[in-house]
Amino acid sequence: MKTKHTLTRNRIITITTNIKNKHTMKILVLNCGSSSVKYKLIDTDNDSTMAEGGVEKVGIDGTFLKYKRPDGSKEIIELGKSDHKASVLAILHLLTDPKEGCIKSFDEIDAVGHRVVHGAEKFNKSVLITDEVMQQIKDCYDLAPLHNPANVTGIEAISSILPDVKQVGVFDTAFHQTMPASSFMYALPYKYYAEDGVRRYGFHGTSHRYVSGRVCEILGVDPAKQKIVTCHIGNGGSITAVDGGKSVDTSMGLTPTEGLMMGTRVGDIDPGALTYLMKRHNLTVDELQRIINKESGVAGVTEMSSDMRDIENADKAGNERAHLALEMYEKRIVKYIGAYAAEMGGVDIIVFTGGVGENQTGVRENVCRPLKFMGVEIDTELNSRTRSTETVISTPASRVKVVVVPTDEELMIARDTESIVKG
Repeated sequence: MKTKHTLTRNRIITITTNIKNKHTMKILVLNCGSSSVKYKLIDTDNDSTMAEGGVEKVGIDGTFLKYKRPDGSKEIIELGKSDHKASVLAILHLLTDPKEGCIKSFDEIDAVGHRVVHGAEKFNKSVLITDEVMQQIKDCYDLAPLHNPANVTGIEAISSILPDVKQVGVFDTAFHQTMPASSFMYALPYKYYAEDGVRRYGFHGTSHRYVSGRVCEILGVDPAKQKIVTCHIGNGGSITAVDGGKSVDTSMGLTPTEGLMMGTRVGDIDPGALTYLMKRHNLTVDELQRIINKESGVAGVTEMSSDMRDIENADKAGNERAHLALEMYEKRIVKYIGAYAAEMGGVDIIVFTGGVGENQTGVRENVCRPLKFMGVEIDTELNSRTRSTETVISTPASRVKVVVVPTDEELMIARDTESIVKG
């Protein structure tokens, strides 16, 4: 089935809410992947995490549930071979376990919020899950074949186990629906947009929305008056231009492959290089997809690892390929920050988040150094000891504030879920 797209189409209704009932809620946040189910139970009274963990190797032998205890220690429960429904049920039983759990019964779970990767143009905000919404998520399967089916499986699992509990879908793509057509359109024949929906959608939207809002709270500034570049960089990475609280451009595209050089994803590349390789090596579409998603990026250049910690250690030990990969990785981040500053007519704040952005101090320093011409100046000593904490790492003299803000997508999902369920 093909859906007709137009630049002026009305995107599907979203729910706006006023919270009248102040009563606290316990929200279960689920992030279902093709072979994993991550979870957090959040008490919205004080935004505290009551429990967190995840099931790995879902659907194959050796499925296990790893969870964190209140003292920070981690435990593992072997589940044999469990599908998504059995994995969700195992999580619920753990939450209500007399010894290890934090609630007495399933009845204490007021609502469930789900991360949904792709909402195409159908959703520009989080929504209450209905039969209609489920069908619309399924209509996006072709755009996110690895993610959306797993997201739906998680929703269906909750529906079968907790049929009376309300569920909310929070979309990675929603925050970027404010991009103008000049940012989201590709220079392909227009019919591929109109008939097939081929355009830039962007991802990590929940993270970009959270950190762009949170940094304004930290600095005590009005989001509507700020030009912000948010850098969500980790094994996957994307950069977003946020002007006046709205996403106006982002580095990922139709899929999460475009943009930055990532752990195993290629990022920006001449499409002609791909067709050249397909012809030269007789590659199938599936083989090419595997190469650009699983065998490229930092791992492809170094032929060693996709983990930036390994790459930094190898660089320090004199590995030339690791040094090259780091330079490539950092230079692309610099290029996007500079481009988005130009696009917005300036930048007031640069935010670093994600596994690399929050912890790899050398990457942050090397990214900021070439931006000195824009007035970026960081406190190198403070930067060197800042990891996963909300910290302004720019100097008082810097014309651009540079801030580390650990992301909390689960908290954002919980807040959306509470707002919609109470609305």
